[in-house]
Amino acid sequence: MGLLAQLTFIERGVMAGIIIGIIAPIVGAFLLVRRVSIISESISHITLAGISAGVFIGTVGSRFEIVNPMYVGVLFALIGALITEKLRDEYKHFQELAIPIILSSAVGLSAIFISLARTGYNEWYAYLFGSIVSVTVSDLQFILITAVFVLLIISAFYKEFIAISFDQEYAKVSGLPLKLANFMFALLIALVISMSMKVVGILLVGALVVIPVATSIQVAKSFKQLIGYGIAFAQLALMLGMYFSYHFAIATGGMIVIMNLFLLVMVLTFKKLKP
Repeated sequence: MGLLAQLTFIERGVMAGIIIGIIAPIVGAFLLVRRVSIISESISHITLAGISAGVFIGTVGSRFEIVNPMYVGVLFALIGALITEKLRDEYKHFQELAIPIILSSAVGLSAIFISLARTGYNEWYAYLFGSIVSVTVSDLQFILITAVFVLLIISAFYKEFIAISFDQEYAKVSGLPLKLANFMFALLIALVISMSMKVVGILLVGALVVIPVATSIQVAKSFKQLIGYGIAFAQLALMLGMYFSYHFAIATGGMIVIMNLFLLVMVLTFKKLKP
């Protein structure tokens, strides 16, 4: 904690970006092969509902001012991820229905809590679109702890995640603990969305999970390469996005997404031009 406190606000933002750029594509790779990348969008919106609920709770009275909206967002994200998995089980032949149900419910809840909270524009701007200058010491500590926890979960359940991602039927007949694996995977999604929102913004965090991996799959020849190239593209986009964001006073999340899209277009163009 003492070491983190010595970092400047720019160093905190860059460090947070580097950590997020490692973790987000790893989870994005699993989402891609499961063909459920859009889940990141619904979970990011339910996280917004949690953030707005946390902000509202903090305005209720002085005794509730200690409530950190980020932790309420994490709780909502986890609940949303679990409900999404449950709905996917309920609608086995129409699993895509889970996404709009969660997304629309999240937007509705967010609208209600934001209107009740009656807080200023600047506070919501940082949550929605991200800012490298708004990353505090406690935010960076949260991101570090969450990243370590995510890596531990992936290490412990890597075999199960691979099995349910590539062939869930095989995983079922192999006797793997599918319910536990799906719960841990839902927890992963919730944690990654929550840890990324301060830098990228809630509305744009799904792009950081999906686009680097979408770029990576154009050049990768294995799942490990998919993760490796995804991390490389995410890091490049994050560094470029944060640089332009700071020097031109542009929303951090928006600039990072544009850099990710730029890299994707470059790779697609290069592949088409390649003989």
